[in-house]
Amino acid sequence: MSAPREPFFPADRSIRADEAPLEIRHLGLVDYQQAWDLQAELAARRAADEIGDQVLVLEHPSVYTAGKRTQPEDRPTNGQPVVDVDRGGRITWHGEGQLVAYPIIKLADPVDVVDYVRRLEEALIETVRNVGVDEAGRINGRSGVWVPASGTRRDRKLAALGIRITRGVTMHGLALNCSNTLEFYEHIVACGIDDADVSTLSLELDREVTVEEMTTPLIDALDAALAGRLKVADHTFAEAPDPTKGLPRVPRQG
Repeated sequence: MSAPREPFFPADRSIRADEAPLEIRHLGLVDYQQAWDLQAELAARRAADEIGDQVLVLEHPSVYTAGKRTQPEDRPTNGQPVVDVDRGGRITWHGEGQLVAYPIIKLADPVDVVDYVRRLEEALIETVRNVGVDEAGRINGRSGVWVPASGTRRDRKLAALGIRITRGVTMHGLALNCSNTLEFYEHIVACGIDDADVSTLSLELDREVTVEEMTTPLIDALDAALAGRLKVADHTFAEAPDPTKGLPRVPRQG
């Protein structure tokens, strides 16, 4: 398995503290700040055991979001506003045509952040491979799901991850590029990575791949990965520098 160490739990064991079924909430198109506020409210209630585990499934209107390691040079050159957010990582973009999932999950003790991230990646890899992107996998040193370089094309990211865990409960999550524009990525250093590119399922498969098409397969894979029915495997095809390693946290702007 491509991880810095062995996980705390066996690969076939659930990483969730609760065995009850996940509640899946399909929210449609939601403003980023509203979704963030909802996550914070739900995470606090989940930590207090007032609600069970759930996954928010949605799209965002066009927005840049900057994680805690975002550097000044990463920020957009097109004058668009940025939401500074409490997740890890650097800057990214969200918009329509991108499938976003925010698991609000209480993790089993001891909390294993690395294993949680690897399970999210595994769910995404399973999903995109099943739809036809057979070579999708990991780049050691970088989170997310990638397609390896081919011909004149560089390595390219299909799905991004950014998480926060507070009181053992997860927030933020993953974004899978389905049919969204890539225009807005041209004005930032996406995730702090300038030696690779970004892609979508529609571009990789040369057909329109909608959010609606990918929602059920992704949720099913996510449920299976968290439960241990879908085991984390080694899908690493390359190594590259970690774009957040050694960087200080930059004070939020605004």
